[in-house]
Amino acid sequence: MADTVREIERKYEADDDTHLPDLAGVDRVATVEERGTDSLDALYYDTADQRLAADGVTFRRRTGGPDAGWHLKLPVEPGVREEIRAPLSDAPPPELTALVRSRTRGQDLIPLVRLRTRRTVRVLRDAAGTPLAEVAEDAVTARRVTFAAPQAAASGQATASDATGPREARWHEIEVELADAGGDATGKGGKGTGKGGNGLLDAIGRALADAGVRPASAPSKLARALTETGLRAEGAEAAGGYPAHAPSARSGGKPRTAADLVLDYAAAQVRAITALDPAVRRDLPDSVHQMRVATRRLRSAFRSYAKVLDRAVTDPIGAELKWLAGELGVGRDQEVLAERLRAGLAEVPRTLRLGPVAARLRLWSQRNRAGARDRVLAVLDDPRYLALLDRLHALLAEPPLRTAAERPASEAAARAVLKDYRRLAGRMEAALDAPAGRDRDEALHSARKAAKRTRYAAEAARPALGKPAKKFAKRIKKVQQLLGDHQDSVVARGALRDLATQAHHAGEGGFTFGLLYGREEALAAGRERDLPATWAKASRKRLRARLGA
Repeated sequence: MADTVREIERKYEADDDTHLPDLAGVDRVATVEERGTDSLDALYYDTADQRLAADGVTFRRRTGGPDAGWHLKLPVEPGVREEIRAPLSDAPPPELTALVRSRTRGQDLIPLVRLRTRRTVRVLRDAAGTPLAEVAEDAVTARRVTFAAPQAAASGQATASDATGPREARWHEIEVELADAGGDATGKGGKGTGKGGNGLLDAIGRALADAGVRPASAPSKLARALTETGLRAEGAEAAGGYPAHAPSARSGGKPRTAADLVLDYAAAQVRAITALDPAVRRDLPDSVHQMRVATRRLRSAFRSYAKVLDRAVTDPIGAELKWLAGELGVGRDQEVLAERLRAGLAEVPRTLRLGPVAARLRLWSQRNRAGARDRVLAVLDDPRYLALLDRLHALLAEPPLRTAAERPASEAAARAVLKDYRRLAGRMEAALDAPAGRDRDEALHSARKAAKRTRYAAEAARPALGKPAKKFAKRIKKVQQLLGDHQDSVVARGALRDLATQAHHAGEGGFTFGLLYGREEALAAGRERDLPATWAKASRKRLRARLGA
């Protein structure tokens, strides 16, 4: 069974002559306790082209010290990582290798470097004796154990001489890590997070700076080891990650061309899908929804910016993204629907809850949700999904650019957003003119999908168009949310009709389900009444003009 801890730390350069200042009295630190010295021996694994290192992920087998075992570290934000631990074993544990599958994508994990560390630890405590942080002085020896540099390994022609530079490197460093960071696995909460934890780290950092200690230039021991043992050129990115010639690397900030804009946005969504994969596998809150959103945003961008990327390439990928979103949505949609029905039932007075309504709703929810998680996990291990990730990385590496890709980013963004807006406007007009009932429900659902696409196009345009795109996206989002709530009501009414039918066949009364059905009808009617004003505000000509109309 894997355990998870939150790691919040800062690293500093040191040498043989470095002396730690007395940290007692710094911020809330009352005492400094010497905990002793450990000898640590860690073997770091990655693909030959360093796909994990490219994303700031480390995977190691370590002996020695109080936490010997397998450690997988996933980035949360700068200076914060989730460390997932498993007991020692000869081979990498499957429960951890599954969490990096979206990054390795079928490539073997091999040992790259071995780090031996002599670690001296001091525990900083407050006046009550509670640990606040640990300060570790590390004497590190790194030695490469792989046979090749990433470029040679990727070519399949690697030899022992392909890695340049010294085979071994030595250095000293200092790590300051908050104690008991706690919190959940999404990067929120915990004693060590927030203002208090950062304030303590800042105070310790100032004390170290006054003693002549400087922040480390490398983000991790592994990153430094890869560089100093010749497995990665200094300043270079690992070959297996997002291409060094991607727009973010070329433009250095605000996108210059349409290609910069679209590929930056696409790369962000691919990164999101890749990073959310382990969160979905760990069943973290909202992870399935966020991963589904990223797939939809990417597919929408391919369609909205079809003048930039060749649809002969993006349409087949878009079809696979649609498949993935659909598979992710099976359990998610059912969960949202069940929660809506439960919330509606909770608002019904007890005197009007006739029959075993809550029990029937609970059984219905369980039956429809059964197997949903197993299905999602099966999809994430499906070769079709891994092939999709490969195709997305290949697209970023060699984008199928059209001639419009060299247009100014602002021009291409305005054209794409306004094109999607016109499509939405046509569907809104049809929906508002449709007769009440099924025809209007279907027209409003169609308009909702167009609103979502328009919103995503505007969000993608923000780096080029700035505040006007942000404001436009915000207004369109309100339209989308109103239409989405209307569609949720349509779906809920269908479910309530089925529940009432089941209750009838079982000899139970259907009064309460009928009551809930009527409430959903009233909610939908209210959304339809609110829609014209909300749409008028979002479609103001002055707002569109600021986009470049």
